[in-house]
Order: sequence, then C-alpha cells, then structure tokens
Amino acid sequence: MGQPMTNDPSETLRQLQRARIGDPAALSELFARHRDRLRRMVELRLDSRLQARIDASDVIQEAFLEVAGRLDDYLRDPKLPWFLWLRLVVGEQLVNLHRRHLGTRMRDPRREVSLFQEPLPQASSAALAAQLLGKFTSPSQAAVRAERLIRLQEAINSLDPIDREVLALRHFEQLNRAETALALGVTEEAAAKRYIRALKRLKDMLAQMPGGLEGL
Repeated sequence: MGQPMTNDPSETLRQLQRARIGDPAALSELFARHRDRLRRMVELRLDSRLQARIDASDVIQEAFLEVAGRLDDYLRDPKLPWFLWLRLVVGEQLVNLHRRHLGTRMRDPRREVSLFQEPLPQASSAALAAQLLGKFTSPSQAAVRAERLIRLQEAINSLDPIDREVLALRHFEQLNRAETALALGVTEEAAAKRYIRALKRLKDMLAQMPGGLEGL
C-alpha cells in the first residue's frame, strides 16, 4: 500500500488567503488538490445498496457546492485543518444520502468499521476487503476471488472497531499520522501505536489465509 499523501501547508495557507480576499479560483484549486482522497473516502463509506444509484463523483460535486456556501464560516473560525474540514463536509453529505435513501435500514454497526468523534458513515469491511483483494487478484483468478474476499472480510471484521478505523484512515483514505489522530480524537502517539498493531494483526491473519496475501 502507498504511504499517506502529503500536502504543503504553506501552499494551502496561501490559497486560503486568496479565498479570503475573494479569489474565485482559489476554492476550486484547494478542493481539486484533495478530490481523489475525498472520492476514495466516499467509495469506502457509501452503502453498497446505493452504489448502483449514486456515483461518488456526484457526491463530491454536491459537497463542493456545500463547501462553497460555508467557506466564509470556515475562514472566520477554522477549528479543523482544511482537508479534515473538507472530509467532514463530504461525510455529512453521505450521512444525508444514507438517511434519505435508507432511513432506519442503515448498516449494522456491529459488522462494520465504527467512526469515532465525527458522525460520518462507516467504512464497510466489504469495501476494505475489496480494496485489498483488488491489489492481489488478477481477472484470471476470478474463480477464487469470492472465497478469498469472504475470508478477508472476516479477518477485517475480527479486528477491534478502532483498529479497523485506523486502518481505514491510514491505509485506504491515506490520512497522515496527525490527521488520523485528529479524526479519532487521540494523540498522535496513540494513533501510531494503534496503526502498527492493527497492521501487524491483519498481516498475521492474511498470512494464514489459503494462498496468503503477500505485499501488504
């Protein structure tokens, strides 16, 4: 898996200053820098029952309009780093979509990755498993994919909820150490220890799977 993406804080600050004085291009540039990361988040957390009806790009576009409408409020009182605020707005859009389309038929939280601190949708273990398996399975191996997917999902579900969430944040959403700590409401040291422990346990479980999954 790749390392968490890095961003240039000075460039973000410069573009926020441009946005503050009314430069219309600044917001588009700021949002575009994080579009791929936000799309990845949507794909992990959009309920599987909605994936055939709702495209992640549409969710991101709706979130951009919401960000534009709330930008002045953020600039007056930026309680979160820019990317984490964008992530929160996108998450709120997902919550609204889930409520609108699913109502009380939301995911069973016992089976999925729980989010701590922020009321964002859960990242499904099925989505996490599919992301992992997609890196190790070619189309010619489709006959064994279904069985391995189930085993991998079971392995992810066996992790503690917060450990699964750390993996989702660091390994799939590619948040860095500081961002992960803020998202979870813990210290950076605690988040780092959780990540190392969760990754080791998942690797150990994958090594025991038939055929294994090397290279995580």
